[in-house]
Amino acid sequence: MHRVALAVTDGMLHFELSLAYEVFGNGPAGLAGSWYDFVVCGPGAVRAGRFRVEPDEGLDRLPHADTVIVPGWADVDEDPPAALVEAVRAAHEAGARVASLCTGAFVLAAAGLLDGRRATTHWTHTDVLAARHPRVEVDPDVLYVDNGSVLTSAGKAAAMDLCLHLVRRDHGSSVANAVARRLVVPPHRDGGQAQFVTAPVPAPDGHPLGELFPWVIERLDQPLTVEDLARRARMSARNLGRQFRAVTGTTPLQWLLTQRIRYAQELLETTDDSVEAIAAATGMGTATTLRRHFNRTVGVPPDTYRRTFRARPGTGP
Repeated sequence: MHRVALAVTDGMLHFELSLAYEVFGNGPAGLAGSWYDFVVCGPGAVRAGRFRVEPDEGLDRLPHADTVIVPGWADVDEDPPAALVEAVRAAHEAGARVASLCTGAFVLAAAGLLDGRRATTHWTHTDVLAARHPRVEVDPDVLYVDNGSVLTSAGKAAAMDLCLHLVRRDHGSSVANAVARRLVVPPHRDGGQAQFVTAPVPAPDGHPLGELFPWVIERLDQPLTVEDLARRARMSARNLGRQFRAVTGTTPLQWLLTQRIRYAQELLETTDDSVEAIAAATGMGTATTLRRHFNRTVGVPPDTYRRTFRARPGTGP
């Protein structure tokens, strides 16, 4: 069973700590026997905000985990504890996948795990991270960065995005969607944290794109164009592009392709439909087109993805 260890010390942010527990400590119905073995590791009883946390094991157990989660570090002007830094470094050297949530990136950077790698953290601290650790390629515009064995997330809600991404990597989109439904959060958000720097994502009610998104999702089998979307949103194609960039961080066509790919993933996991039928259902047209885009986006062909992530009982839509 895949062991996930949550590394805690005094000074951790309680939001990210509890968020990780909610995702990895509680599996969807029907997956109890194959879900994660979740443990909290720390030097002893620690304080996270106004909460007291009693770890299951010591920090010396981190190298025995398959995945190590480092929650947000409350005071980025203060060096993280040397014991935590050493334990995280030892875990990575032992082969563990290490992921930081929000300002937990400062712990990974102190351990040298981000040197020469692209990384992110909460947008209010990206400049500090870049200045303090110049060998780190800090990207302030993304929700999370996946380097394979080292992952970092932006602030707060983006920590949830990264946790669901890890579930999607390990168990597939159908299971990640089931976890997201239980927590009543989006299973995947496009775009980056740049959209939150000056203004939050507009609420669906009253926003020009509020009705467009569900309209598109219901018509993924159709050959939609930017002009079709602009006409539905009652705006010019240029204005549509600006609105999409502000809300999603990407273009209308890229967003549409992402929705088609994610729908294809779900169909591959939950049905026995042929690749040709799935190509038609997702608006890709032909199996060749689906395979090309799917392989480029997901990293494996549709058939390989299906064999790897077959939906388990109790996890379907």
